[in-house]
Order: sequence, then C-alpha cells, then structure tokens
Amino acid sequence: MPASTVTLPGLAIVGGGPAGLMAAEVARAAGVEVDLYEAKGSVGRKFLIAGKGGLNLTHAEPMPGFAARYGVREAEVASWLAGFGPQELRQWARGLGVETYVGSSDRVFPLDRKAAPLLRGWVRRLKEQGVRFHVLHRWEGWDEDGALRFRNGDGDLRVRAPATVLALGGGSWPQLGSDGAWVEAVRAAGIEVAPLVPSNCGFDVGWSAHFAERHAGAPLKPVVAHWQDADGTPHSLQGECVATATGIEGSLVYALSVPLREAIARDGQAVLQLDLVPGRELLRLRAELAKPRKGRSLSEHLRRQAGVSGVKAALLREVLDAQALADMDRVAAALKRLPLVLKRARPLAEAISSGGGVRLEALDADLMASARPGVFCAGEMLDWEAPTGGYLLTACFASGLRAGRAAARWVQARNR
Repeated sequence: MPASTVTLPGLAIVGGGPAGLMAAEVARAAGVEVDLYEAKGSVGRKFLIAGKGGLNLTHAEPMPGFAARYGVREAEVASWLAGFGPQELRQWARGLGVETYVGSSDRVFPLDRKAAPLLRGWVRRLKEQGVRFHVLHRWEGWDEDGALRFRNGDGDLRVRAPATVLALGGGSWPQLGSDGAWVEAVRAAGIEVAPLVPSNCGFDVGWSAHFAERHAGAPLKPVVAHWQDADGTPHSLQGECVATATGIEGSLVYALSVPLREAIARDGQAVLQLDLVPGRELLRLRAELAKPRKGRSLSEHLRRQAGVSGVKAALLREVLDAQALADMDRVAAALKRLPLVLKRARPLAEAISSGGGVRLEALDADLMASARPGVFCAGEMLDWEAPTGGYLLTACFASGLRAGRAAARWVQARNR
C-alpha cells in the first residue's frame, strides 16, 4: 500500500511526554497550528509511572545549586531554566488547578501526590486550545524528500511540516515508549548523538547465591557512601540504598550513578565504600568490638556491641574472609569503610533515566539541529542528565518550552 501524505500548516511534534506537551502548549499559545504524534495509545505514560509513588514535580533548591545538579551541562540547562524554572513550573501547575507543596527533603509534589489529574487536565486544555493529537503513530525517520515517516494502523504516513520538534525520550522504560529507537534515524540525518547509557540506575556486584537469596530487597539505611572522582578527590554522601539480587540500587546509588558509571568505563570497575554505622566513630567501634564475646556468636556480638545485624552483618561476611572476621580491628574498619566492587551498571531498560542523546553541540541555543534546519529537539533525548528529585522533569519542561517557542517562530517566519 503506498504511503499517504499530509501537509501541515504549522508545527509537527513527535513525542507526547512532558517536553513534547510543553512544546505544543507554547507553540499553540503563539498562534501556530500544532499536530502531536505519539507512538503509544496515549500520551504521558512515563510521566504517569514516574508519579505512581508520588509525583515529584520539581525541587525547591535555589539557584545556582539547582542548575549545578546538571553537572557538565550546567550552563546549557541553566539557560533553559532561566525561562522556565522550578517556580514557574509550580505556577504552571497551579494554572491547571494543581497546588503543590514542598516536602521535608525539599522535593515538590502536588497536594494529592498524583500525576493523573495533572496530566488529564493538561491534555484536556491542550485539546481545547486546538492541539491535534495522533496516537499510535510510530516515527521512523525522514523520507528522501525530508517528510516525517510514521507507521500507524493504516500503514505508512508521510507528514510535511514547516518545523518539527522531536521529543522522543531517552532509552529507559522502553515499554512506555522511551526505547531509543530514534537514534539511528537521527544520526542518519547528520545530527550527532552520544550513545545512550543508564543513569539513576543500580549496579551489579555479584553476590553469592546465599546472600542474594536471603537479602535481596533488604534496605541499607542509614549508610554513608565514600568514593573518589577521576582526579582522586574523595567524596561522601549519606543516604539509603537497597541490596538487590545482583548488587545495589536505591536513591543513594542513583545519586552517584554518573561517577560510578564513568569509573567503570575508565577502570573496568568502581569501588564504593559504605559506612554501615555512620553514628559511631572508629575508635569507639573498635573498643566495643574488642570486648569479650563470652561464648556468643559473631552475629550476636555484632548486634550487641555495634548494633549491626541482618543485611549489614551479611555484607561483612560477603566481603571479609574467615581470617578477617576473626580480627575485630579489621571488622571495625570494614564496618566504617566496607568496599564494594561494582562491576557494571544495570541495563538501560531498567534505569530511571538515561544519559547520552542528541549532543547539545549539534544544536543551536534554540535547540534547533544545525544539520537539519527546522528540526528542534527537547527533553530526555538530549545529552544531559540529572539526579532524581524533580530535576529531570524540570529540565524536560524547560527544554520543551525553549524548543516549542523557537519552532513557533520558525513556522511564523516561513508563513509570512
């Protein structure tokens, strides 16, 4: 069956996550016709799942600390945030009837902590404003004449538009649409793309079968993580993580995913040291563990003298051999700096987010591709990353706004 072709008067947006929806909103507000294409049967699926345990919309950390969370991309993302930062995001949500509050960790949530009411209200408003939604349209690149190629239930569709915003997501959570299938098509168009890599992810250690069977899912809290960066500078961070069947994951580990991933790429492994008893100084711990055991088992001795039991005690046995476990000075040292050798990041499909993507150097300040004038990119498909805590969503919204406004100007200039 030959492909059908449509010619749009305005903007085509590919991808119905927060970046694509925000691009649609601002372009429509500028008076530009907008058609949004989504591969799944509904928009915002990853947004809904991200909010399943409580939608962390943004973070109350003030600038410039907020922008610093984007690491090597701080300067570029800061420029997006200048147009739409955390306060603007909260005001935007209020405009949809969703009030927000700042939690104890400075994370910002809707009062009901739910994503669905916000998304429903947003989509309803976009439809009322005239945005046309086309679901079950999977983008497959461009044809030889530069038209967008889609596969839908009726076969192939070609779409010509004065401008396009690509907001296709990264490579994590592929079942929700962010499968990274766009990478080769974008590269083929001459737009440079850095390989997609897992971010905010867990890491494999390679536990014994005994440990994995008995302790997978056990929380490690509180602990302090110690690591060194590429220059050998020491760092530490307190938080919580979880032992998994293959290694560790959780908020503390996610926060360190970039330096840990880079260390593995550089050295073949990363060493993360955990302080399992952050409330006890080493000298005190040594003195307590040096007390006579009086026939008690090592497990009971650790519980009574150091408050260590369960998964923390099991970690000692996993890392130390029998000779070391008999030496209470070595046990005390290990409790304060237990070395875990991380072998690899968990697969991209399991990660909360992804790094890599369209290199910002391949785009101008308005997020338009230098190699493809009239094509703008936004959201997680761009080459930036950030920790969880609302930073990811905020930058997706902000980049969508930047790209949508610029794309609208591009359309208007060509329709004069």
